[in-house]
Order: sequence, then structure tokens, then C-alpha cells
Amino acid sequence: MENNNEISALFTLIDDPDEEVFGLVSNKIVGYGKTIIPNLEHLWETTPSEETQSRIELLIHRLHFTELLEDFRQWSISGHHDLMLGAMLVSKYQYPEMATTPLVQEIEKIRRNIWLELNNYLTPLEQINIVTSILYSYYGLKGNETNYKETDAFLLQKTLETKTGNQISNGILYLILCELLDIPIKAIKIPKQFILAYFKPGYSDEKLPNPIVNIDFFIDATSGQVFTKQDVESYFKRIAVPPVGAYFKPQQNKDVIQYLLEEYSKCFDQEDVLYKKNELLKLVAQIES
Repeated sequence: MENNNEISALFTLIDDPDEEVFGLVSNKIVGYGKTIIPNLEHLWETTPSEETQSRIELLIHRLHFTELLEDFRQWSISGHHDLMLGAMLVSKYQYPEMATTPLVQEIEKIRRNIWLELNNYLTPLEQINIVTSILYSYYGLKGNETNYKETDAFLLQKTLETKTGNQISNGILYLILCELLDIPIKAIKIPKQFILAYFKPGYSDEKLPNPIVNIDFFIDATSGQVFTKQDVESYFKRIAVPPVGAYFKPQQNKDVIQYLLEEYSKCFDQEDVLYKKNELLKLVAQIES
């Protein structure tokens, strides 16, 4: 690497007790970009001080996060906000070195199994019964209640790896598969729920004065269970909230990824990891900008 002398000099200052000096050194090191990470990892392995190792870990995290911010910016300004890529980027926050190819291959395997069972003569409900049967019975996906202490349950990578997720991660996997199969499933923002809806073909994403009339039925992705409009109306009565049209508007992929990041950030409310919550909310802002 170029500027080895400068890098070596900076590395000798990582353990400086003066926080201001460490701040300047950190910014300089982060300015080198991701290519400096192997040097930092070598330094970590050869450093006996746990405090210095913690600082090195923080620097490596900052480097990965800086790159992730740019990746989200690029994803946000792209013409097509690919949901699978967006969900993988969220996973990369916690697992920056993860390989994406096995995830793509696993999703393609599930997609193909579903596609082989579909045909043009199926009703919407029959289509969804096939998706649900393959995903939950044949593939073995399981769903748990959303628990903010289970951080991995929010991540697509871990949902595929363990075949277990929560309502949000399972829902995103369901959405990805339906998008790949051209099945008109969208997420909607019912209070305290991440529910999917089967929209009648030909709906407009943006201009739905009363979106619920364009919905055939609803799906809880925790288990794949189908709900009727009456079921959803009963839920609104139970929580004493008027079922206004905005709750049934189909969410775009950007909305879904923002919601995932916001919910995932709630896993990091403790003082020692509060910086992670703030970083995840920065990623939300990066998508909004």
C-alpha cells in the first residue's frame, strides 16, 4: 500500500490517551477507505492491549459503515430499488464480509420450486397457497413474534440460514419471491403489523383513493396465514383505530427497507450499542435524501 510510512505513523497513535488526537487519527485512517482494513486487522492480531484492540475494531466498523452509507446512497438513487439487494445491504451492517452469492442461489432455488407449480389458470388464492406451501411446508420456513433482543431475526441472510425469521424478515423474503414471480403482493402499513396484501392486477401504486377495494386478501408472513378484509376490520376495532385508506396503500421497496432499518434499530437501545441505533437511522435518512 502507498504511504506506508504515514500509515505506520498513524497506527502508533491509535493508543494515544488524548481523545482529540485519536479523533484526528481516526478520521485520517478512515480517509484511506476499505483497502486499509487488512493492515488494521494485522495490527489487531499483534496488539496485546484490549483497549487498543477495541479502538481498532471501532475503526474497522467505521470503514465498513462509510462504505455501506455509499452503497445505500447508490441503491436509493437507482431507477429500480431491488428489494433483495436492499435487504442484503441491511444484513451487511452486522455482517459486512458476508457473501451474497449463496443468498441469491438459495432464493433462486425457492423461486424455481414455486414457479414449477404455478400456471396461468390459478386463482389468486391458489397462487398464494402454492407460494405458502413451498416456503413454509416444503422449505421449512418458521416465524416467531418480533423480538428486539433477537437481532439476527431481522436479517435476510440469517432468515435463510436458520429458516427462521420474524414477521418483517419473513415478509421481505415473501415479497422478494412474489416480485420475482410477478405475483402482485405488496406490503401495507397496518399499525403494529407488517402485513402483505394481494392487489388486483393493474392497480396503480400511487393513485389509489381507496386502496382496500383493490385488495383481494391479506397475508401474515410470520406463518403464511391468509386473512380476509373482515379479519382486518376486526383487528382495527380491537386496537380502536379507524381503518383509513393510508394504511392500505401499497408500500414501495424503499419504504420496506426504511421500515426494516427503523425496526432493526430498536434492537440497539442499550447505552453501549446506542451508536448502532444512530447509524441505522442514518441509513434511513440516506434512503430518504
